[in-house]
Amino acid sequence: MKITRKSGNIPLVSIGENETCLTVGATLNGTAHANGSRDLAAAEQAAAAFLRALGVPLDRPGLAKTPRRMTKAYAELLTPREFDLTTFPNDGGYDELVLVRDIPFTSVCEHHLLPFLGRAHVGYLPGDRILGLSKLARLVELFARGPQVQERLTKQVADWLDKRLRPRGVGVVLEAEHMCMTLRGVQAGGARTVTSTLLGALRSDARSRAEFLDLVHP
Repeated sequence: MKITRKSGNIPLVSIGENETCLTVGATLNGTAHANGSRDLAAAEQAAAAFLRALGVPLDRPGLAKTPRRMTKAYAELLTPREFDLTTFPNDGGYDELVLVRDIPFTSVCEHHLLPFLGRAHVGYLPGDRILGLSKLARLVELFARGPQVQERLTKQVADWLDKRLRPRGVGVVLEAEHMCMTLRGVQAGGARTVTSTLLGALRSDARSRAEFLDLVHP
């Protein structure tokens, strides 16, 4: 039997006595993109007008369908996917650091709409509940989809885990290369930006913080 109740804008579903599942929607990163609100035909027309305005010859065979491909690509990059975030009771009383390292992610810089991509390292010190490990990667992807800045993305992942899982500590480190730095402007190819957010014991306790950072960069 499933019992559904509301937690803010997120339906919280209890499955049996032990498993709790949050259906995470497409509005959590502040850029609501329900599928019904998108107008792909209008986006394709706008993409064609944009390219023509920049002198791109769309009458060439290889470019004729570029506005459609461009629209589909950006629709994918800008639209979060729903998923079920499943947690379980920490029956074993596990109290050591849980860390998933090198989670690949791609996002879009909100200033130039160029991609930035890299790796995320997400860890937490369990409290009463533990999280399905694959869901940490899903959570990073959720907040990465849409116009972003890396600093906010890092904090959103950490704050969400802290609020919903209520662990004793949370640590998130993102390392990314920004195409707006690599392809234009300063053209600093290979430069990587590192951002971090530490909460709870991973911020206040020096030993826990050092353990997390040592495991992120062994």
